[in-house]
Amino acid sequence: MGPLRGASAALATVRITAIASLTPLEELEADPFLVDSRSQHAMCARWAAEQGLVVTRELLVGGLRFDHGALWDGVRPGVDVFVAPSRRVLERALSSVDEFTAECARRGVRVETVGSAEPAYDARMKARVHRRLSMPTAGYDGK
Repeated sequence: MGPLRGASAALATVRITAIASLTPLEELEADPFLVDSRSQHAMCARWAAEQGLVVTRELLVGGLRFDHGALWDGVRPGVDVFVAPSRRVLERALSSVDEFTAECARRGVRVETVGSAEPAYDARMKARVHRRLSMPTAGYDGK
């Protein structure tokens, strides 16, 4: 898992799938970043933009098997790249990161991790995440 390299013409065809962890709200106090899937996806989108790319698909998963159809639906070798904020997120999102990365290698699909520092959450940020996740049907968008 390293930086994406290649000619800019090739990069134009790359499709980015951002993987975020589906972590229960009950874990907000102990590990807010793993609960805050919006920030995880935003981190992936920033990484893609730095590469001159755009996230084309967002996945929010928890303990998903490496061979699950939701991961591989329409994925093409040499075109698709999976990106996650960190290995830690992948460890929560997938049942086995090693099996997933091996399957990606077998299929010719890249896996990248952003590697940026996770945001530091204060009480206000945690409250925003809590409101957004506990009131989704009320139309609250987390702002």
